[in-house]
Amino acid sequence: MNQELTAVMALKAELDKKFAKDLVIMELGSLSPIADYFVIATGGSAPQLAALAQTSEELLKAQGMLLHHTEGLQSGKWVLLDFGVIIVHLFDKESREYYNLERIWGDAKII
Repeated sequence: MNQELTAVMALKAELDKKFAKDLVIMELGSLSPIADYFVIATGGSAPQLAALAQTSEELLKAQGMLLHHTEGLQSGKWVLLDFGVIIVHLFDKESREYYNLERIWGDAKII
């Protein structure tokens, strides 16, 4: 198992313990140069999204991943954490339905 997949699976296990809902891991592989993996989850409130983002950042950094960019943390509706090969998308329920990444990236393998 490669380092990135190991990090994604560790993140999945940690977010499963927290209050992440509808957690999905998509393997983009050869579909896009953007990233190899998307981790997508829904939080119930702005504080929950912030906590999920903090957990994601801490865990992936501990796994040797470098955080390149963060967006949306102040909005309380969605957060994007860009670790290069891994991109974490955290949404409130309405934003997740609106952006519908699972449909947009429908050819991606769900892990």
